[in-house]
Amino acid sequence: MTLSDLIPAQMMPKFSAVALTALAPMQDVTDVCFMNTIASYGCPDYFFTEYFRVHDSSRLEKHILRSITENTTGRPIFAQSIGESIPDLVRTAQLLSHYPIAGFDLNMGCPAPKIYRKNVGGGLLRDPDKIDRILGELRSAVEGRLTVKMRIGFEDTSQFDRILDLIDKHQIDLLSLHGRTVKEGYHGTVHYDLIAHAVQRLRCPVLANGNITSAMSAMAVLSQTQAAGVMIGRSAIRNPWIFKQMREALSGQEISIVTLEQVRDYIDRLYQMPKVQAVQERSRISHLKMYLNYIGQSVDAEGAFLRDMRKAQTEAELFGVCDRYLLDRAGVFSAEPYAGIFARPKCEA
Repeated sequence: MTLSDLIPAQMMPKFSAVALTALAPMQDVTDVCFMNTIASYGCPDYFFTEYFRVHDSSRLEKHILRSITENTTGRPIFAQSIGESIPDLVRTAQLLSHYPIAGFDLNMGCPAPKIYRKNVGGGLLRDPDKIDRILGELRSAVEGRLTVKMRIGFEDTSQFDRILDLIDKHQIDLLSLHGRTVKEGYHGTVHYDLIAHAVQRLRCPVLANGNITSAMSAMAVLSQTQAAGVMIGRSAIRNPWIFKQMREALSGQEISIVTLEQVRDYIDRLYQMPKVQAVQERSRISHLKMYLNYIGQSVDAEGAFLRDMRKAQTEAELFGVCDRYLLDRAGVFSAEPYAGIFARPKCEA
């Protein structure tokens, strides 16, 4: 399978002959509202839904289905599922086949303890034999594209090559590979050398995932791994211009500079999303702070915005902080997070 096989010709951006871009699925973040917001700043080549939970009594969650049925981004979307019950995964894949999806994606990478302890997500990486059976049954049942998102191992990488062989055996169409183990979570070094190893070993395209923080870091990862593209998660929350900036970098253009004033407009768009407006003020503040924890990494090198934002108790206080740091002072939004400035939201990326 080639890159052009993954995206309809009429949706193919000019730069996709060079590299693909995808917004990583992030539970409780990448719903239809956020996807549409991101699209207004420069679409990735395609999206993934939050994961559909699969078990013996599961049904397709309506709020996740909206990402498919109300997708106005002009880009294809893959439906992601998480589970280990083979009959129910097959049932879910068949149900989703009736919707306009680009393919069916199996999550074998979620590092949340409450997930992997159920032997789903990243927990599956402990059982290659089970992976073999799951992928075999899904490959027989899925007529369209079957893709996988995974990590390089659970506690270590001792089973990595065996699982890559299973990816090839079952003719997976695309692998999104986070270059850390499940137990490493989102900390420590990303093993881009192992992503490069997967690229060399597999017949399908591989997307590099993990700590890709800017257009220039994406270019470096592509150079090091020779991957077909990149999947970006948390950095797209912080900087929704990242896909546009990557397009510029890939085509040899000057990368756009983002101003603090533009960031203030982005915050307004996040606040105006229907899911935010539908809840009470306290919940609206909490939800917006989740995004601001990421955005604040590039506002000021001292982390003062993050400190003041976290103290705000009302909408008036919160937007007063935003205005003070983003409108009352002219400045540039840093393409990379400032050193030592960390986000503390509760979400997966």
